[in-house]
Amino acid sequence: MKEISKRPVDVVVISDVHLGTYGCHAEDLLRYLKTIKPKKLILNGDIIDIWQFSKRYWPSSHMQIVKHITGLLSKGTEVVYVTGNHDEMLRKFVGFKLGKFKIVNKIVLRQGGKRTWIFHGDVFDITMQHSKWLAKLGAVGYDSLILLNTLVNFISKSLGKGKISLSKRIKDSVKSAVKFIDDFEGTAADIAISNQYDYVICGHIHHPQMREVITDKGAVTYLNSGDWVENFTALEYNDHQWSLYQFLDDAVARAVVLNKKERKKELNNNDIFQTMVTEFLTVKV
Repeated sequence: MKEISKRPVDVVVISDVHLGTYGCHAEDLLRYLKTIKPKKLILNGDIIDIWQFSKRYWPSSHMQIVKHITGLLSKGTEVVYVTGNHDEMLRKFVGFKLGKFKIVNKIVLRQGGKRTWIFHGDVFDITMQHSKWLAKLGAVGYDSLILLNTLVNFISKSLGKGKISLSKRIKDSVKSAVKFIDDFEGTAADIAISNQYDYVICGHIHHPQMREVITDKGAVTYLNSGDWVENFTALEYNDHQWSLYQFLDDAVARAVVLNKKERKKELNNNDIFQTMVTEFLTVKV
């Protein structure tokens, strides 16, 4: 198989992968990761969906993401895991470090004389603060909608039409959802400005974004890394500037062919546990 040419990238930020759910597009994420060579990889929350992990759905492609990331560690990439709400159990391990891997709740990067504040963003979600059970119920409903969307797209494709995203259409058409996104972005930007950050990066809301926010107190560039359920996006930092990466516009990454091992059937619980332990115990640090 022809070796894939890798793009060097100073910093990559991905979030909301939701490994362990039906909506996760692990194969597409793996295609993207195989085309880049990052110096620093920031996993900005909700990478593994621990909330729904009990469903015992864990295809080999999901494990391949874990294997690829541990492989990056062995090759010198710094990996920072920023905790989110769906993987909040990891907040018990904040401060943990192993070689170039660490777990944090937030991180501040200093690059080119500017500061970038990175955190998942669930702290701004009032549902998370006061009705976590409702948020978890919503997560189950969201994953069910993704399953329904798969059926709808199968029918649409058989009729010669393109793919549609039911969840995106619902969010775009419901005024309260649009207002939530605006409020979320505004709150993040206001706090970043008050702390004199140049950039603020979040995830959580599955809404990729990059825009300058100007208020009477100052200005900041707000960025959101989006997700790998609906939008297939990430953030990249190169040549002293941030950019929004879109997998659907990347013909090179989309053309990457995965081998049979990376696409084989689901793993059982013993396979999952043994493989994860092996990966983390054998990584060179």
